[in-house]
Amino acid sequence: MQNEAVQVNGQVKDRAFFESGMARAFREGRRVLQDDGIGAVVFAHKTTEGWEALLSGLIRAGWTVTASWPITTEMGSRLRARESAALAASVHLVLRPRPEEAGVGDWDEVLRELPGRVEEWMDRLQAEGIRGADLVFACIGPALEIFSRYSRVETAEGREVTLAEFLEKVWEVVGRAALRQVLGAADGAGALEEDARLVALFLWTLQSTNGNAAQAEAAEEEDEAEVAEDEEEEEERPRKAPGGYALVYDVVRRFAQPLGIRLPDWEGRVIETKKGVVRLLTIRERARVLFGREGADLVARRIERAPRGPVQLELLLADRVAEAGAEYGPARRRGTRGSRGSGSDRLPEGEHGIPRGATTLDRVHAAMLLQAAGRANALRALLRSEVERGPDFLRLANALAALYPKGSEERRLVEAMLLAVPR
Repeated sequence: MQNEAVQVNGQVKDRAFFESGMARAFREGRRVLQDDGIGAVVFAHKTTEGWEALLSGLIRAGWTVTASWPITTEMGSRLRARESAALAASVHLVLRPRPEEAGVGDWDEVLRELPGRVEEWMDRLQAEGIRGADLVFACIGPALEIFSRYSRVETAEGREVTLAEFLEKVWEVVGRAALRQVLGAADGAGALEEDARLVALFLWTLQSTNGNAAQAEAAEEEDEAEVAEDEEEEEERPRKAPGGYALVYDVVRRFAQPLGIRLPDWEGRVIETKKGVVRLLTIRERARVLFGREGADLVARRIERAPRGPVQLELLLADRVAEAGAEYGPARRRGTRGSRGSGSDRLPEGEHGIPRGATTLDRVHAAMLLQAAGRANALRALLRSEVERGPDFLRLANALAALYPKGSEERRLVEAMLLAVPR
């Protein structure tokens, strides 16, 4: 197995070894294939590094992608699928030898063509039942049809565009299209605050083609035989997590970065990152972030005593959010909505001196927690306030109701909370 094209961290068979091995295999296939022949590659990997390595070898060897389609090949019941957003589908790429006379592509033209191509395939794939990470990686094939038809792609200044740079644009286009769908806004990337967009994209990516949510369970014991069988996949599998939903850090970063979402800003408030895995905090963990050790009952009493009219939940939650930042992570001094604090314990003040501490996601989660605590009067007061405030609260709550996995506590709470919204 010395010539096997694999990547093992910390060994001679590193990423460079894997990429060169793939390139040699693809070059040999290109050499022996007739000019009118067809090649096919079946690939299932949920990290962008894996795809970049494969596609880099493919393009360097002189191939162009002419078609692609995801086919469900993986069992949702296997160990790795139960603990992560494992792919249920393998992407089948159909290849043709790229003509020797293939020209140089214009980067601006590629970028103009890319959104329409990706969104067309997103609609088609979703209609076929392809979801989440499967959908993301299945869109790479159609996007690559644009990029790989040229011998190389250059900017107007003559700089060659790398495959990694192109794939970053693919992820950005997919992320913006997904946000438009789930948040119902014309510009999904500008809808709501960063934390709402982060959670919406996270849950959207976790959707599974095989119908099973990728909930990260903290199993006490693992089946040793199954672990041995999946040993080669260990590197890409999230480790055990204490509840919640998990994605590999690389996937989350690829979505967040081009959309202007800074993951460190939400560490400890919305997410927790450990050993290359990003985990959404559970609704129970969010309770401590929002309400502290006092719990929902104390905040509920404050809401119930508030005068009629819009309830300024920011006043009730801002100090707790700042405290949570000090306790859990760097969000303490960064504020929200892209703002930056001055380093004080309080978050920056907004209009009329009202702290900008409570985001729309904070308010939705607070309402869910009031529902869980059975504080009906406080919940009705809060919901009445949010209806008067504007459409963002209900827009996000309805999106989360569709995104949270069926049977989850979060989905049960948000659906029950929505039933209490005044009509």
